Amino acid sequence: MSDDDHPHPGPAFEDLLAEGAAVPTEGWDFSWFEGRATEERPSWGYAVSLAGRLAGAGAVLDIQTGGGEVLDFALARAAAPAPVLTVATEGWPANAAKATALLRPRGIAVVAVPETAPLPFADAAFDLVSSRHPVRPPWREIARVLRPGGTYFAQHVGPRSVHELVEYFLGPQPGAASHDRHPDRERAEAEAAGLEIVDLRAERLRIEFHDIAAVVHFLRKVIWMVPDFTVEAHEPRLRALHGQITAHGPFVAHSTRHLVEARRPSA
Repeated sequence: MSDDDHPHPGPAFEDLLAEGAAVPTEGWDFSWFEGRATEERPSWGYAVSLAGRLAGAGAVLDIQTGGGEVLDFALARAAAPAPVLTVATEGWPANAAKATALLRPRGIAVVAVPETAPLPFADAAFDLVSSRHPVRPPWREIARVLRPGGTYFAQHVGPRSVHELVEYFLGPQPGAASHDRHPDRERAEAEAAGLEIVDLRAERLRIEFHDIAAVVHFLRKVIWMVPDFTVEAHEPRLRALHGQITAHGPFVAHSTRHLVEARRPSA
C-alpha cells in the first residue's frame, strides 16, 4: 500500500489557530474565507442595486463605509460616471485609512467620524445616503442630511445574526436581543426621525464554517459578536469546536439581513 492510500489528516489545531489569528482584519474584504467558510447572499444583491442608484445621483454619502470595498465595487458597476459629489465616513481608524487608499483615486473623500457622532455635513446636502451593515443607523442625522425627496438605501444586519456561534462561546443570550436590530424597530425609528419607509425586506441566510481558522478570523473581524474575543481566553471552546468540525463537518449558523429604502418627504 502506498502513502497515497492512507487518509491525510487535516492541519493541526495549533496551526489553524495561528493562521486565523494572523490574518489582517481591516476593511470588509472577506475573500480570505474562500474555501474555508460560505455565506448565502441576500436575494436583492445590495452592491449591484446600489450601483444603479449611484448612476442617477448627484450627491452621495456612504456612512460607516468600512474599508470602502462595497462603495468602490458599486461605483465600478455603475453605468455612468461617479456622482459629482461622493463622500464616505468611517469611525475605525484602520478602516478609514484603508478606505482612503481605495477611494481617493476616484476623487472620494473619506471623513473620520465616530459612529455615535453627528455627521459633519450641512442640512439637505445629499440626495442619496447609503450604508452596508452600519453598527447603528443614525436615523435623525440621515434625515437631516438628506435633501427633500432624497433616499436612504442600505443593507442592515438583523436580529440574532450568527447567534448559533455567539451562543456557542457565550451561552444563551437574553431574549431581548431578538428585538435589537429588528426591522420593525428600525422602521419605527426611521419614521420617528421623519423618514418614509419605501421598502423593507428581511432574509435569514445559511453560514458554514469549514475550519477553526475561519471561526477565529471571523470573531477577530466582527468584534461585537463575542466581545473581548481572544484565542488564549477561548482556547478550550475553540479546541472543542475544532474537534466537532473535524468529526461532523462544518459548523452551521445563520445570518439575518434586511434591505432598507427610506425617503425624506418632499414637503
